[in-house]
Amino acid sequence: MPKAGNDSYVERPIGKLQCEGTHHVLLERSYKQKEQHGWLKIFIGFVAALGVFEFIFLASYLITNLKCSSATPGQVYIPAIDRFKRFTYAELKIATSNFREEIGHGSGGVVYKGKLSDNRIAAIKCLKIEASQGETEFLAEVSTIGKLNHMNLIAIWGYCAEGKHRLLVYEYMEHGSLADNLHASNILDWEKRFRIALGTAKGLAYLHEECLEWVLHCDVKPQNILLDSNYEPKVADFGLSKLLNRGGADNSSFSRIRGTRGYMAPEWIFHNPITSKVDVYSYGIVLLELITGKSPNRPQSNLDNDEMQHTMLVNWVREKIQGDEQSASKIQQVVDGALDCNYNLEQMKALIKVALQCSKADKDARLTMSQVVDILQE
Repeated sequence: MPKAGNDSYVERPIGKLQCEGTHHVLLERSYKQKEQHGWLKIFIGFVAALGVFEFIFLASYLITNLKCSSATPGQVYIPAIDRFKRFTYAELKIATSNFREEIGHGSGGVVYKGKLSDNRIAAIKCLKIEASQGETEFLAEVSTIGKLNHMNLIAIWGYCAEGKHRLLVYEYMEHGSLADNLHASNILDWEKRFRIALGTAKGLAYLHEECLEWVLHCDVKPQNILLDSNYEPKVADFGLSKLLNRGGADNSSFSRIRGTRGYMAPEWIFHNPITSKVDVYSYGIVLLELITGKSPNRPQSNLDNDEMQHTMLVNWVREKIQGDEQSASKIQQVVDGALDCNYNLEQMKALIKVALQCSKADKDARLTMSQVVDILQE
């Protein structure tokens, strides 16, 4: 209706909005997409980082194994923790059937053959330990021995330290010791003898110069050189004498003479400083025994009918080849007759040369074991 005055009001029809059929449209929310993509990126980043970590770990593992596998025979190392075990006395008593089968004995103790619970055949040595040595001292020495590993050292599988009992568990060697074979009816041929000489030198060189601890054997002799199924030599009873730290201030702190008569260096008798050269001397005597087939501990009249009994094996060899160590005829005079001239002359010359240099009275004139290895491998 019209209103008074200049004002006017126009009535307009009110329209009605009608939506026929309901349609729901989901609008894309940019902030939601960003949130989803962020979690995805975090997940992808985590997986990538994990992959990189695994790759680095695998690469390091392969590189380490490659270095170990490419090491020379004189540098074979195996983690001792994987194979070193503490046995109970009851376990070893069962393994040896109450210590029934004795396979060796010496100043260090008695060795018995045994079979462990995992069916491994072992040589179990009952040590003669002084009453003053406690368990802590024994475990310290055994821990050091257990870390030593080389293809020409006997493997130590474990130990026992229980009450008064002190035992070491070694791998078993099928062919016994060099002493058992050298004078047996089944003669060691020249190839085996030379391989034994070289392998023993490698084992001693490792003890003296390559392992973390500087170890003197102090009783190198044929009884302590064991032979496996292939007649490869393994030095036994290493580490039972006093262990010396490399570079230690006192290399002569041995309370008593150690070793076996006939193989002992003059330093033991004259109380000179004891160094690795005592093992070098003993090794030289072992070489002479390998060459001649004669033991330095037997009555010396068996060396030659016209020799005086006090003549030592080393002096007998020196006198026989005096003036010309390269003479085949002179060399033949000292070679073990059991070989029946079946040997390599050049190798024999090298072995005699090394044996005489190692067995010199002056320790400073002797070779080192690494020098011996180099000469025999030429």
